[in-house]
Amino acid sequence: MALMLNFAARSDVGRVRAKNDDSAYVGRYFAVVADGMGGHVGGDVASASTVLDLAPLDRPDQQDPENVLADEIQSANLILNDLVNTNPKLAGMGTTCTALLVDHDQLHMAHIGDSRAYRLKNDTFEQISKDHTFVQRLIDEGRLDPADAESHPHKNVLMRVLGDVDASPELDVSTFAAQPGERWLLCSDGLNAVVADNIIEEKLRSADDIEQAVEELVDLTLAGGSPDNVTVVIFETVPEDETSRLAPVEEDTTELTRSAREISESDPQSPVSAALLRHDLGKRPHLLVGAAALATDTDQIPIVTRSSSAKRAAALLHGTPQALDAPRAEKTYQPIPYRTLNGTSEDFSDDTDTSRPRGRNWPLIAALLTIVVLIVGGGIAGYLWSQNQYYVGVDGDHVAVYRGVAQDLGPIELSQVEETTDIPLDRLPGYTRQRVESGLTAQDLNHAHDILEDLRSSMIPEAPPVELPSPQPTDPDIPEVSNSRASGAVAGATGGAIGGTGS
Repeated sequence: MALMLNFAARSDVGRVRAKNDDSAYVGRYFAVVADGMGGHVGGDVASASTVLDLAPLDRPDQQDPENVLADEIQSANLILNDLVNTNPKLAGMGTTCTALLVDHDQLHMAHIGDSRAYRLKNDTFEQISKDHTFVQRLIDEGRLDPADAESHPHKNVLMRVLGDVDASPELDVSTFAAQPGERWLLCSDGLNAVVADNIIEEKLRSADDIEQAVEELVDLTLAGGSPDNVTVVIFETVPEDETSRLAPVEEDTTELTRSAREISESDPQSPVSAALLRHDLGKRPHLLVGAAALATDTDQIPIVTRSSSAKRAAALLHGTPQALDAPRAEKTYQPIPYRTLNGTSEDFSDDTDTSRPRGRNWPLIAALLTIVVLIVGGGIAGYLWSQNQYYVGVDGDHVAVYRGVAQDLGPIELSQVEETTDIPLDRLPGYTRQRVESGLTAQDLNHAHDILEDLRSSMIPEAPPVELPSPQPTDPDIPEVSNSRASGAVAGATGGAIGGTGS
């Protein structure tokens, strides 16, 4: 029996965070939750970009349903790295991703990070996804009791994420036989960090409808203090012909998704135009929440590469890739300014003008002299501006606060150590260490101090020294006890984590 989804979703910034780094999408045939990370810029961009790149999967009859989900997530990861290359200030950004795709009577799942997927089927409630965290690895290795996981100081250290990390993303991929009446819940860790699994189960079981369950779970999280963003998606599987049970569609979905993608090298006559992507997102029943919804509402969407745009457009055209080869007029490349989701804008385009008309020699000389004066004046002004900036970086083998910007202008150094710290670089989790090595931009000195406090809280604790018993006279009739177990425990306890701190 062919199935589709009845769905509900909600995302909230929580009680502590200044912005929402979560994003989620759910429609008739596809659902995804992403929890971004990366400081005051980056987390929302990572989750929004990933969710918007995956949203076109929401359609039936995929050509390769067993592989398309994992392939598209890998492609979304490449786009995240393209964004980092375009804007170095996004260095270190990443996101979790937990997604399910409906294929007739099967559900295909791909998962990375610590967002979760729960299922209620045949009266059995269980967590389907596995957390890719340092704490979960300790549990798997028998080095930590599961009952102590929530109180562990490094419970949010991630071992696997999408984004600007050295390793290629390793996804957990599964396929499940589905039947009508199943209820699934996808969430960011902001939910399960506050609401216990047994409460999640009770709400999923007892709610008259899934929208009620979503509202109650988010409200419980907020009532519990909600130190992180919280996002909840619930869907139930229904026969494909039960359209009356679908979630209602907003009357004007085109306005909600009016800028689903801004595309560099855009051409209004090309099938890779942003209008086509906006139309595709707006023409089907769906819910888009969190940073991705804010991005589409405010036009503040990360640019994508030409290759990703062409591939996505081909999918939207449902098997007519030949349209991409249609002749079109040559256009000068005009990079689109990168815009963060909190409203700031930066243009990283090349300002070189190759079409400036030539004049007589004397105006040219005067213009060159003017340019030299402007360059010198601008350089001085730029240097003075840089000395009012701060960032957190590396000084030797410790973390330090720098005044200036994390780059040099030829022989001129644009930064110097403002404050040293006692935070050893090798005590930071691998993902966090990479971000520090890239430089964490601070809004001011006070913000730099806040970043230092966050780094201190994420430090991996040193293994306590093992005190060996004093030598005792050896009885020749009693065999000696080897100390290899204690040595092994010390070696295991000092293993570092590779990953980052989830937002």
